[in-house]
Amino acid sequence: MSPKGRTNWSRSSVRLRLLAGLAVLLVSGLTASTVISAFLLEDFLDKRYENTLRVSAGRLTEVIARGPQSADADQLAALLGPPLGVVAVDEDNEVLESTGSATSAAGELAELSTSVPAGRIVTYDGHDDRHGLAAVRVPSPGLTIVDRSPGTGTREPAALILAIDTSIDDSTTRVLVERQLALVGAALLVLLALATFVLRLGMRPLARMARTADAIAEGHLSERLPTRRNGSETDLLAEAVNRAFDAQARAEATVRSMAADTSHELRTPLATISGWLDLHRQGGVTGPGLETALEHIENEVGRMRLLVEDLALLARLDAGRPVEQDPLDLTALAAAVVEDAQIIYPRRRITMAPAPPARIVGDAHRLQQVVRNLVGNAVQHTPVRTSVLVEITHVRDDVRLSVADDGPGISAQDLPRVFERFWRAEASRSRAYGGSGLGLAIVEAIVHAHHGHVDVESDVGVGTTVSIRLPGERDRS
Repeated sequence: MSPKGRTNWSRSSVRLRLLAGLAVLLVSGLTASTVISAFLLEDFLDKRYENTLRVSAGRLTEVIARGPQSADADQLAALLGPPLGVVAVDEDNEVLESTGSATSAAGELAELSTSVPAGRIVTYDGHDDRHGLAAVRVPSPGLTIVDRSPGTGTREPAALILAIDTSIDDSTTRVLVERQLALVGAALLVLLALATFVLRLGMRPLARMARTADAIAEGHLSERLPTRRNGSETDLLAEAVNRAFDAQARAEATVRSMAADTSHELRTPLATISGWLDLHRQGGVTGPGLETALEHIENEVGRMRLLVEDLALLARLDAGRPVEQDPLDLTALAAAVVEDAQIIYPRRRITMAPAPPARIVGDAHRLQQVVRNLVGNAVQHTPVRTSVLVEITHVRDDVRLSVADDGPGISAQDLPRVFERFWRAEASRSRAYGGSGLGLAIVEAIVHAHHGHVDVESDVGVGTTVSIRLPGERDRS
């Protein structure tokens, strides 16, 4: 097949390919059935010929075994049965007499039968397929054939050759094959017509899915592929594609939200910087006021730098870039973060529960950032009187680090959103503390990069606990 033919075939519709495949299967199956039927019929007929010849030969042998016998042609025909013909030969294998179906090939049957042991069946196909014979040679000592025609005497053959015409049953087999082939053709047409109808019905869901997909591509993003929830293959496909569309919609919404949130976060420091610069150009900032303006500008630049660094870190983690894999003690790392926090926030009660060494494999710098973000969130978003407790425990082969506070807690409707980027439960207060809304998102991304899990539990008026669970060193070795 040429490349062009392969291309045209590959572009043909699923319906056409299914019909072609079904046609091949039907033709193969029906043809095989016809051939097998013909072979079985032919085998049955051959065995029937052989059985008829053996039964007749056995009956003749029994008669001859009783002693000298004499019979005319009519008596012999009655003894052997109507389907059979007889060839009588002498000791020199010369034909003495022949009757019935054996007459046309008496000499050939005599020649064939003498070359095999007595009692074995031989076949003669003649000069064409329409004159088939099967024969068996039976010794006939003591048998006398009486010819009752005037002027003739008796004959004493050395053997009788019993023959049966097989051409009639051969034609039956041919007729069967011809009719079977005609039936195959008719059945193929009927079955293909039914298959076309059934496939047209079965392909309707796919056609609807194609129209819906085209509508989505044209901008109707709320459209979804129709489903009946009946467990069919087309339904499973539609549900899978719908999930893909939903995931794409969520990803696009996340990108749009991040773009809007990022521009919002950058707008405030840029506005502050622009305001101070405009004031300076207008001559409103001189002397000590210039230092104040520069200090404000530097603070806002620092906020933008921190935001950009956080976004760059999230982008790297989202891209699946591997983190460092070094052995470290999470207990010692957490203790160092707690000590720093106690110095930075001397008025806060920040403690760490005693814990044994917790050996893990990972990036010490990133994991330290995780603990700092958790402790920093607990301190920045709770009142001064709130205490913060860091605990490390072993859970089977994993290490669990939790940061708990007894602050006001997070409401149930806000709890599922705490890991969303740029999300704040209390935006004004969080921004006052300089937060960008990326702290817990970074925590989740870093922990997932370490094949860990993050969980948060909170009750309003009771407190909040954020836990991370990381594989122990044995699991990562």
